[in-house]
Amino acid sequence: MGKVGIIMGSTSDMPVMQDAIDMLRGFDIEIEVDIVSAHRTPDKLYDYGKNAHTRGIKVIIAGAGGAAHLPGMIASLSPLPVIGVPVKSSNSIDGWDSVLSILQMPGGVPVATVALNGAKNAGILAAQILGSADKCVLDKIVAYKEGLKMKVEEGAKQVRDSK
Repeated sequence: MGKVGIIMGSTSDMPVMQDAIDMLRGFDIEIEVDIVSAHRTPDKLYDYGKNAHTRGIKVIIAGAGGAAHLPGMIASLSPLPVIGVPVKSSNSIDGWDSVLSILQMPGGVPVATVALNGAKNAGILAAQILGSADKCVLDKIVAYKEGLKMKVEEGAKQVRDSK
């Protein structure tokens, strides 16, 4: 099984990105977490994007707020799939600047983009990507989705029984 790289622009993104970390740990997927700023550490960004795949990383989740260049810049450098997490930050315009910066990538540089602060879904999507080639991970995804179904069915039963 490969590991997932989780990067973010600053420590202020960590409360949002923790959801991706928690999801992947729940699936027993190895992760590598780091701070890589597109604007403040461009040399580190370049090195990360060019070399992540040589360290066994199979998918990169990149979270960023404000102008949110991190996911797109990593995608421009890396041969790996990149999942962008727009983060609503203190310097953000209700998060829309982050969403559009990550979502509106030019042809040839794809970034899969989840919802604003949607790191949980980024973690699930990364696991699904790994699961397409790893039956153990796939089985965990199937069980997770079955758990979601059961939770909804339990809620529906409680609503019906309360009448």
